[in-house]
Amino acid sequence: MPALIIDGTAIADEIREELKKKIAELKSKGVTPGLAVVLVGEDSASQVYVRMKEKACEELGLYSETKRLPAEFNEEALLKLIDDLNANQKIHGILVQLPLPDHINETNVLNRISTEKDVDGFHPVNVGRMLIGDPGFLPCTPHGVQELLVRSGNSPEGKHVVVVGRSNIVGKPVAAILMQKKKGANATVTVCHSRTKDLPSVTRQGDIIIAAMGVPLFIKADMVKEGAVVIDVGVNRVDDASAKRGYRLVGDVDFEAVKEKASAITPVPGGVGPMTIVMLMKNTVLSAEKMLG
Repeated sequence: MPALIIDGTAIADEIREELKKKIAELKSKGVTPGLAVVLVGEDSASQVYVRMKEKACEELGLYSETKRLPAEFNEEALLKLIDDLNANQKIHGILVQLPLPDHINETNVLNRISTEKDVDGFHPVNVGRMLIGDPGFLPCTPHGVQELLVRSGNSPEGKHVVVVGRSNIVGKPVAAILMQKKKGANATVTVCHSRTKDLPSVTRQGDIIIAAMGVPLFIKADMVKEGAVVIDVGVNRVDDASAKRGYRLVGDVDFEAVKEKASAITPVPGGVGPMTIVMLMKNTVLSAEKMLG
């Protein structure tokens, strides 16, 4: 029996409706949650993401500012801009779109964002708080994965979760979130990566597999046990002459083959992607609530 398709767009809509009530309550107290997005350079994928974030703010009635800066913008000036946004009372969340140009030190920039406005959850202080189970802001994509699991009726509690990929953006934080002694977590987590010996034998143990390595169609049906839940975080462009744009988007999972074996699976697009944006909105609203006290 083919897998249940976990609809990330529908679940993101559900969260959006919950946020609308919180935003209305904040506005009744004279506070409009505000998000500032900083984009340096002309990276085409980054420009698409930034437009999506602007649209999400607009639809929810959030205040938003986008700082579009030339690729040659220097680090010192960028750090000064972040200082100004940290001090700006109208801004509750600051997001610097990655990647940054090579001449700018990414760590310096992320560390400059106030921990109270770090709605991406990348500041080392917020990473540390996430690890000890006292989070300020959880990073958007990993937290979105947790929400997808819980809201689709596939809670990770008591399950063996196998994460494939160990990036600071997805692999490590999703492992940290799902191992916490908390509702919606309490999983036994194994993290695999490119140096894991006999990777398929490990992934086949997973009740839940989270694929986040950035390799198109990497997870095959023989790597998944019957009835597993599969969350595909990957978004990869592959050439496709039959597609209008000359390419199509695929995940890190061989969707067509794996859906025949899994009990539930996320599609690409329409799975994890919509969750990342809505969790950013959620963190911005949370920041506004915290600042209001």
